Amino acid sequence: MNNLLARLKSLDLPEREAAPKISGHLVRVVGITLEARGLQVAVGERCSIETAQGPMYAEVVGFAGDIIYLMPTEQLQGVMPGARVTPCADLNQIPFGEQLLGRVIDGLGTPLDGLGPLGTLQAVKWTAQRINPMVRTPIRQPLDVGVRAINGLLTIGQGQRMGLFAGSGVGKSVLLGMMTRGTTADIVVVGLIGERGREVKEFIDDILGPEGRARAVVVAAPADASPLMRLKGCETTLQIAEYFRDQGRNVLLLMDSLTRYAMAQREIALAVGEPPATKGYPPSVFSKLPALVERAGNGSAQQGSITAIFTVLVEGDDLQDPIADSARAILDGHIVLSRQLADAGHYPAIDVEKSISRVMPAVVSPEQLVMARTIRQCLATYNQNQELISIGAYQKGSDPRIDQAIMIKPQIDEYTQQGMQEVVPYQQSLAGLRQLSLSLLQDAQQKMAALQQTGGQMPAAAPGQAPAAARPAVKMSFKKKN
Repeated sequence: MNNLLARLKSLDLPEREAAPKISGHLVRVVGITLEARGLQVAVGERCSIETAQGPMYAEVVGFAGDIIYLMPTEQLQGVMPGARVTPCADLNQIPFGEQLLGRVIDGLGTPLDGLGPLGTLQAVKWTAQRINPMVRTPIRQPLDVGVRAINGLLTIGQGQRMGLFAGSGVGKSVLLGMMTRGTTADIVVVGLIGERGREVKEFIDDILGPEGRARAVVVAAPADASPLMRLKGCETTLQIAEYFRDQGRNVLLLMDSLTRYAMAQREIALAVGEPPATKGYPPSVFSKLPALVERAGNGSAQQGSITAIFTVLVEGDDLQDPIADSARAILDGHIVLSRQLADAGHYPAIDVEKSISRVMPAVVSPEQLVMARTIRQCLATYNQNQELISIGAYQKGSDPRIDQAIMIKPQIDEYTQQGMQEVVPYQQSLAGLRQLSLSLLQDAQQKMAALQQTGGQMPAAAPGQAPAAARPAVKMSFKKKN
């Protein structure tokens, strides 16, 4: 008897008996929504549905009484009335680890590149934990993205959440590829959500290239994927970035696009009966956007950082679109791409005047801040008087500020343009910005010398033109360095 008791105690028995999986059945299919009965499942759990072509997977997105609403992860095919629905929660995990680098996966972690399965002996199952905002480290140092205009005039801080606002066809994907190749971040995680299938292949092969792909993870959910798969693509992208951040890495997260994430959530919410609110978007969209964005950023002192660039597709180049307006309020700055600059062959087509980095004052020196502000003022002055300058109505010498803007505009255009394969480090970008500022300073000194030679008299106004007010030339607060 004692031997039997000892043997029973040595057995490793589970604490409680696992509940058996109870299958239900489909009762209705409306659009992309499946309705089932007879299940006891939680929202977010995955289920397997029997079809004529084999099992199809769906996720629980809501319920009403004993009716369970499911959204498929693929196109609806071969679904029959009364089909069996079985919970399969153990499928809802992705193997995280170094084996993800250089791979292309979908929103559920399935490889799309034909390089074999992801799972290895070192793969771990990992769940993100919400970070207390009081333990996040502040943003104090810049991140080099290899793009001169951004490094110099719109400096991004390590751990910043930035928005890239643009219409279709103005160079968003190209700019993302330039940042991927030129950044000094340890890991790059790219989410291509709702893109055309052709663009996914071209981005990986042509824009990203072998060098950029070696330290990058790409999550792709093309435009023909189901709304749930597009939603999962965004969430998987954030999960992978969070995993590497928790390992102490500095991650650059590029998600294209936040608008398609909102559209996918809108399709799901409307399908399960949620009422629309703002321009067809239900309230759940505007609650999910900040929840997604806040997952990026700096971690604690023992963790790394996630510097995130979220692209926002502005329909008809309207920056007052509901998603664009909401994104500006929850992001730490925005970069606006101009269709007018793109049509003129100015790439990257960054509209410096309309763009801003809210953490730039905390990560750059006072000298760079003054130089960048001076260049922005020159651009604003030129754009405000562009019509007069174009038609020749402006008389040179009427306003020293406009004269300086006209003089420096070609140099600013040269500074803000960059080849797609060109990488400009941060220090080189800063040296170019300093050279621009020195050109302004030299121009101001020459005008002051000319003014002194004429005895302090301003040039006479042209016939029929009102005399210009005597305004001092723009002064710079930094000196030329050896």
